[in-house]
Amino acid sequence: ISHTWFLSIIQDEFRTGKIDLDSTMKLLEKLQMPFDYAHVKHIFKKTVDKQKTHAINIEDFRAIYRTIAHRLEFQEVFRTYSPNNKTLSTPELIEFLKRGQHETEACEINALEIILKYEPIDEVRKRKEMSFEGFLRYMNSEHSSIFKNSHRSVYQDMNHPLCDYFISSSHNTYLISDQLIGPSHLWGYTSALLKGCRCLEIDCWDGSNNQPIVYHGHTLTSKILFSSVIQVIEKYAFVASDYPVVLSLENHCSPKQQEVMADYLEDILGDKLLTSTIGDTVVTQLPSPEALKYKILVKNKKIGTIEESMARRNLDSNDEVEEVAESETSDEDDDSDEEAPLYPKTYSPKRKGDRRSSPPPRKKAKVKKIKIALALSDLVIYTKSEKFVSFAYSLAKQKCYENNSIGELRARKFVKHSARDFVSHTARFITRIYPKGTRATSSNYNPQEFWNVGCQMVALNFQTPGVQMELQNGKFLDNGGCGYILKPEFLRNLNSTFTPHNVERYRKPISLSIKLISGHQLPPSNLSKTNKADPLVQIEIYGVPEDQAKKKSSVIKSNALSPRWDETFSFTIQVPELALIRFCVKDEISLVTNEFLGQYTLPVQSLNKGFRNIPLLSRDGSKLEAASLFAHIWYC
Repeated sequence: ISHTWFLSIIQDEFRTGKIDLDSTMKLLEKLQMPFDYAHVKHIFKKTVDKQKTHAINIEDFRAIYRTIAHRLEFQEVFRTYSPNNKTLSTPELIEFLKRGQHETEACEINALEIILKYEPIDEVRKRKEMSFEGFLRYMNSEHSSIFKNSHRSVYQDMNHPLCDYFISSSHNTYLISDQLIGPSHLWGYTSALLKGCRCLEIDCWDGSNNQPIVYHGHTLTSKILFSSVIQVIEKYAFVASDYPVVLSLENHCSPKQQEVMADYLEDILGDKLLTSTIGDTVVTQLPSPEALKYKILVKNKKIGTIEESMARRNLDSNDEVEEVAESETSDEDDDSDEEAPLYPKTYSPKRKGDRRSSPPPRKKAKVKKIKIALALSDLVIYTKSEKFVSFAYSLAKQKCYENNSIGELRARKFVKHSARDFVSHTARFITRIYPKGTRATSSNYNPQEFWNVGCQMVALNFQTPGVQMELQNGKFLDNGGCGYILKPEFLRNLNSTFTPHNVERYRKPISLSIKLISGHQLPPSNLSKTNKADPLVQIEIYGVPEDQAKKKSSVIKSNALSPRWDETFSFTIQVPELALIRFCVKDEISLVTNEFLGQYTLPVQSLNKGFRNIPLLSRDGSKLEAASLFAHIWYC
């Protein structure tokens, strides 16, 4: 049957005799299976070189298709459940779903849906059966992916207060390369929003013609108009997710241009901009992502309380300016890029019209006055930026709608020396972590150490590929990629005693076993003129310190098309709620050098059991269409 079906699809192309490489690729696409050009080209070339021609006949094409698509490891699984080795009946497919894939709820309806969706041969489909061709397509599909299908849509409770969620957050969103001379570009905002990012940073400075501009101040990065940034955000804010977007303003503008900013925010964002509280004016708890759906929030310094803002909303507050006094101690390890003064430090405003400057005191606490336009201040509702003083100070004085930004170096010290206080703080207040200013190349820190203590907004340079962004993208695949992930209960509970270094009471250990079976159509090595590589797979666990682990497979020489490992790796994970697993495929160049080929990262709690395909992503996070790993996953 499958031979007849195959011929019916391809024979028209061979009416004139033979076909070339381009026609071969087009015909393979018609068969609705992923094929990698480098691998097809290599096999095609081997075939024509033998025959000393430039084209192939129908039998050659069939051989190429079978070489790539008819994978031995899939045949082994298929034969286990198909007594006749030709098809799976509906009951046999249900048996495979239950026993092979550990889908305990599987029933006839599920099996029939799969047959309808993946079985390409009409005759087999009408008999409610699945051929090996259908099985191949099913095993290569999202349905058989290592990532749980139920986690591809929003499944978590979205009615908790905002501070109960990890929130996908970007640092210096306007940059698309480095921090010093790189271009500022609107694409930074578009691409971050399309990746589900929910907290964007906007670095605002006075521009000419009373037009505020966005760039990395005191550097040679190019400049873009604030109004253009807000237009792009208005357009793309809710394409990838319905849940609220927070605009983190790093505000260096004069009061006059702050008023211009307020006008643009209101005029361009319209109803999407949150300008008043939801429900009660007196705020005792942050609203939920669900209550703030399709809303854009402004995060900035604010004058006074929400209640005062709401009372003022009815009056005309334009042209009014107030000062916020802040005591600021010199803190070398905290790269306070969020807290840079709006004016040169030598200038401290005395009173209106008096512009005397005084030399800044050295090392002592100094009071810095920041002028804020009431028009902008009043747009800050649930996300008021407050300078972080200490955990004790926050516990005593901080309001639920006030949040802190802490530089990575200072935050790392807190993780090391005051983890319990840090967890207590993040259970109550939104906390944003940002990279140190010396990261001139826009490099990133490991976000895991700050998620481990419940920091909600762990801001990364989205434009910089690497393990750190792979962890970010992997974590936020969860919950439908909506950019909000409910924190584990022990990071939300106000009385929690959890710390990443001492997980005793909070252990929920799982034993994870991964049988790495094979790889398929992996990207060839940069050193290979054909389709070769020497692949190895590294499996890594990221989580609390006790759970960090790395295991490596052996190297398969000279085979990127279909390397076979059949190696089993075991892990014990104490705090699975915080753990991520990363599969990284490398090409062994020498005994000391490996080259990245592809990777896939996902939360441990999003792992499917059973025989699963693991899609592979390139360094920039895009899918390598045909490349994958095949593994059997089990945990308990």
